[in-house]
Amino acid sequence: MIVSLQWLKEYVHISCSARELAHKLTMSGIAVERVETLTGDFTLELDLTPNRGDCLGLINLAREVAALHGTNIKLPLIELKENDERIEEYINIEIYDPDLCPRYAARLIKNVQIKPSPDWMQERLIKAGVRPINNVVDITNYVMLETNQPLHAFDYDLLGEQKTIIVRRATPMETITTLDDQERTLDDNDLLISEESRPLALAGIMGGKETEIHENTRNVLLESAHFFSRGIRKTAKRLNLRSNSSTRFEKGVDPEGVVFAINRAASLMAQWADGEIVGAVLDVHPNPMPPRTINVNPDQVNKLLGCSLYPAEMKAILNRLHFSVENEGNTLLVDIPGYRPDLLQEVDLIEEIARIYGYDNIPAQLPVLDPGQGGRSSYQKFKDEVLTLASRNFMETINYSFVSPRHFDMLTLFPHNSCRRALKIANPMSEEQSVMRTLLIPGLMEVISRNLARKNNDLAFFEMGMVYIPQEDGLPREKLKLGAAVTGNTGINWLKKQIDMDFYYLKGILEDLLQRLGVKEYSFIEGQEEFYHPGRSAYIKMEEEIIGHMGEIHPRVAQHFELKQRTCALELELDKLYPCWEQKKEIMPISKFPGMERDLAVVVQEQVSSSLLIKVIKDAGGLLLTNIEVFDVYAGEQVPEGYKSIALRLAFLSHEKTLSDEEVNQYMHQIIDHLSRALNAQLR
Repeated sequence: MIVSLQWLKEYVHISCSARELAHKLTMSGIAVERVETLTGDFTLELDLTPNRGDCLGLINLAREVAALHGTNIKLPLIELKENDERIEEYINIEIYDPDLCPRYAARLIKNVQIKPSPDWMQERLIKAGVRPINNVVDITNYVMLETNQPLHAFDYDLLGEQKTIIVRRATPMETITTLDDQERTLDDNDLLISEESRPLALAGIMGGKETEIHENTRNVLLESAHFFSRGIRKTAKRLNLRSNSSTRFEKGVDPEGVVFAINRAASLMAQWADGEIVGAVLDVHPNPMPPRTINVNPDQVNKLLGCSLYPAEMKAILNRLHFSVENEGNTLLVDIPGYRPDLLQEVDLIEEIARIYGYDNIPAQLPVLDPGQGGRSSYQKFKDEVLTLASRNFMETINYSFVSPRHFDMLTLFPHNSCRRALKIANPMSEEQSVMRTLLIPGLMEVISRNLARKNNDLAFFEMGMVYIPQEDGLPREKLKLGAAVTGNTGINWLKKQIDMDFYYLKGILEDLLQRLGVKEYSFIEGQEEFYHPGRSAYIKMEEEIIGHMGEIHPRVAQHFELKQRTCALELELDKLYPCWEQKKEIMPISKFPGMERDLAVVVQEQVSSSLLIKVIKDAGGLLLTNIEVFDVYAGEQVPEGYKSIALRLAFLSHEKTLSDEEVNQYMHQIIDHLSRALNAQLR
């Protein structure tokens, strides 16, 4: 916003120079970016924060200057010479949607003469960046810049016979041609100023072409209304249509300034357009908003600011801002004027006291800290340990939480997959980052794809990060996950053999991670996530809850990411894993007695998994059974059709004595009997 200092001085006495004023305003939170010298004048270019939209009006800016200098403002004198007629004889106003427009006022100025506005007005408009058009239109813009209240002028004679203004929502696909000669298609979230069947203006944004002021206009219907910011903001953004009016309504204007602004404009039209003002303002205000009062605790002011101000000093500062203040015990009751919609709670008024008192007058001192013992929380230690353990086998990667919707479009190949339902970003940086991720795997696949394209074929990556699951109501649910992906092999040298980083390699790394975290009770069951290869995936289950999944990437998914070699991946929900994490590890002494091993081969049905078999053996094996390993799985001629043979090695160990063959045999008979009853397993 560009402000003419000469114009500003009409409302407040300014004794300092333009640069001194710029410094004072900047130090009080009204940033002045640039001061320029013009013939007989200075202009200040303001960089207003979004909450200070009130300073888009010169009178409100004058209030700031008056508060800094401890002076008063001078409001413009309004002289209204009305005729004996009543505006109700000429126009009727109906507000259908008061939730978007709580107040609408109108005045009628007859017999105007359309001509150029006076030179001084044109000069001020040009300095403010507004193009002069004619005296009537220029006056509406001039008053808007002066009061921060947007106005609109209709050619009264171009209205329909009913002469009724209706404020209503548009109907879907309704159209209006605005003053910029563009036809706009509307929906039922847009607010219109209309007649019974014809739209006249896009409320709070731009007028319609059909009723604009032109050189033959003689009677002007002047509009001054209050529109809620949320509706104007949505419409302006959707239509990509910003104007001086919409900018002000989006930031919030004074609902009590409606009549003052329309009277000011009417008096100027009588003076500079030779108009005749019809008696009275037609002001439709069905639900007046109650006055706002905020309680301020002086002790809280000093606590937050680190000052020692007396309540009387605080009251004086608030009075300088033209706020009405009353004492009630040890509390200040502050009435908030309508032109400051940004003041909502006590801390906002504390900021007002601070900036007028002067930030440079607030002593700089370090806060008093509680010398309590610091340290990381248990959850932070858990995450640190996961990161440390994952780093032993993988390289960490960090991807954006914003991903491309094409990854989820790809998942439509699998019609039952729910992961493609993602939260869309309202203002994405690009189409490639326009939805929130629901999985870590797509980001890991992109990292692997880029590396494979650069001839890096042996890859192992992991990422710890949030995913975002949309909810029916409210904000999305955030989940902290650990993801990992591998492809290629581990390499080869004279010390070790090359190992393919396949499903079983990744499963082994995961089991090692879980064991080092102290997680004992977990299992793998058949997976059904459709972005994995069928038959080569698993769910990771802990007690009765699934905490993650892993598998070989489906060929069609691999093709989508241009992966030319076999790739496997996994994801774990860390919030589900955390309750089973053992921060304190139990260390068992090494037994001084030798252990014993037994091999066991059983025939079971094909659908019986090794993990289920191991679980049944553990349940029957007792405390001396310390380890179970599967070393062979066979299905062929020597095994009945529909069955398979699984060979296991069982280790027994005691910390108190050397085990005898009879004792171990007793456990083996117990295990075989339990397998027969639980799984109908037979010895091979």
